[in-house]
Amino acid sequence: MPSLLSSYIARIGFLGDVAPDLPTLRALHKAHLRAISYENLDIHLGRALTLDEDAIFDKLVNRGRGGWCYEMNGLFARALRQIGFDVRLLGSAVGRADTSTGDEHDHLILKVNLDRPYLADVGFGNGLREPIPLEMGEYKQDFFRFALRKEGERWWFVNHAGQGPGFDFTLREREMSEFAPRCRHLQTSSESGFVRQTVCYRQTKHGVVSLRGLVMKTLTAEGERERVIATPAEYAITLKDMFGLRLSDAEISALWQLAHARHVAWVASQNQTG
Repeated sequence: MPSLLSSYIARIGFLGDVAPDLPTLRALHKAHLRAISYENLDIHLGRALTLDEDAIFDKLVNRGRGGWCYEMNGLFARALRQIGFDVRLLGSAVGRADTSTGDEHDHLILKVNLDRPYLADVGFGNGLREPIPLEMGEYKQDFFRFALRKEGERWWFVNHAGQGPGFDFTLREREMSEFAPRCRHLQTSSESGFVRQTVCYRQTKHGVVSLRGLVMKTLTAEGERERVIATPAEYAITLKDMFGLRLSDAEISALWQLAHARHVAWVASQNQTG
């Protein structure tokens, strides 16, 4: 029977030996993002998302699905630890201007200690492509530009321009169980963006593809292209081929009906306000 680590390595299509060093960390980070999509589809299929590491492994590795930050970075941390990396869980708050409000368990990120600490994050959809040193500065990865800022004990990750907010965090180490209340809130509250819209992201060799509802975007060095998914068949192909998601026909049909109804309502609201 394959080990958990060998099954994960096969899932992300990684070739070569692994060791607890920086080249391995970078290569696994990139391979994970290209193989496993960020997605929140189970929320819209009426299924609870869990922090249980075995359930996460089964979903993302055995069943060919993707996940959100708690799942993606939870799985990545587990694999790294099996290789021998020193990995610590950190909590962060996404897109807030006032650090006195909000919740610092919005987004799970990883600190990996090597010759120096590195920030690793395979759970932000359109964020880092590779780990970066946990040091102030600007970081270029392909045509993407990121930054880390620091004030006192607090850090800010500045995301690629035009691709949504970043997050702020401290180096206080967390246990996975500490994320449970926020994990529950974000998948059940009517105020949560995860509840209001289906979302998929996948990083590619040339950039990032995303699907929010029925709006498909492709971001490359040449710019961003956008189109609306028009048919159930096109929607099914997009989920399976563009995002590599193994879903049943019934699941895809349910997601299409939901996304299509929301898109029609959104278009109608835009016409009324226009």
